[in-house]
Amino acid sequence: MKFGYLGRSGMRVSRLCLGTAAFGSEKKKPGDYGSVTEQEAHNIMDAALDAGINFFDTANVYGDLGQRGITEEIIGRWFAKGGSRRERVVLGTKVGRMFDDDIIDGPNQPQGLSLYKIRRHFEASLKRLQTDHIELYQMHHVDRNVLWEELWEAFEGLVRQGKVDYIGSSNFAGRDLLKAQSSAKERHFMGLISEQHGYSLVNRYAELDTLPTARDLGIGVTIFSPLARGLLALDITRPVPQTLSGHARKLLESHRPQLEQYSALCRELGEKEAHVALAWLLANPAISAPIIGPCTVAELEDSLRAVEIELDEPTLRRLDEIFPAPRELNIFQ
Repeated sequence: MKFGYLGRSGMRVSRLCLGTAAFGSEKKKPGDYGSVTEQEAHNIMDAALDAGINFFDTANVYGDLGQRGITEEIIGRWFAKGGSRRERVVLGTKVGRMFDDDIIDGPNQPQGLSLYKIRRHFEASLKRLQTDHIELYQMHHVDRNVLWEELWEAFEGLVRQGKVDYIGSSNFAGRDLLKAQSSAKERHFMGLISEQHGYSLVNRYAELDTLPTARDLGIGVTIFSPLARGLLALDITRPVPQTLSGHARKLLESHRPQLEQYSALCRELGEKEAHVALAWLLANPAISAPIIGPCTVAELEDSLRAVEIELDEPTLRRLDEIFPAPRELNIFQ
């Protein structure tokens, strides 16, 4: 496994980050939230450590319907097995998101951010994860109804208490990153060290705003949905697997001509489509790590090949021709 720094921090993380959103029950089809059994999740995490992956990502809302938080519980029970599992992991979790089944009555519902909510959700995450600290605590979404002075009061307090090492964000636009860092600087606080963002060969809009802003600010970027919900793992010459998500199926028809060219290029390279898509992300100096979401140990081990691939300039140009970079942001998309 190869390692790099998370932004301009001194934290070294593996170039692949293990995503855990699928850890939960086995009620759904592979790839969905909560589709991986606890035993298989433990096997995957053990295999990740054995492969040198030290960077794990989760969130306080991951889990099946009516079981939000179960993913953190699964990780906590894995930590409790000992064997230096907790000490070997750079753990990131999130706060601030809510699903429809989480809604409760009252003015201070779980959705969004505030000092009040952050403190309570953080303590709940610690309990589920069976740990006394978090390396990376991330805001799941921006909350423009709350002043940064309040947010930094909450997050800075956790850092000063030694309960959190670093603060990160997710789904932030470039302007949000700028505001966050400007406010943190006024408090003589280091602010954000990472931003988690959706980005792939078929979704390159982050290049217009978030990626360049993050790089200028020294914020490392981790990537969710690097394979576009499995779309970029398809060999378009073969039947579409039943496990492909509905969202990816919709994208498939609009991107079919591009995917045909992409599969042809991958055949020329002698590499799998998923490996090339991940290698393309790893070639971007703004990106610290794509987040992979294997549902089996075999899928995890297969993903490791991407770290060894170094795409040359002609190949990168060809990928730009197949999946052109956006020229302007379509605010209606």
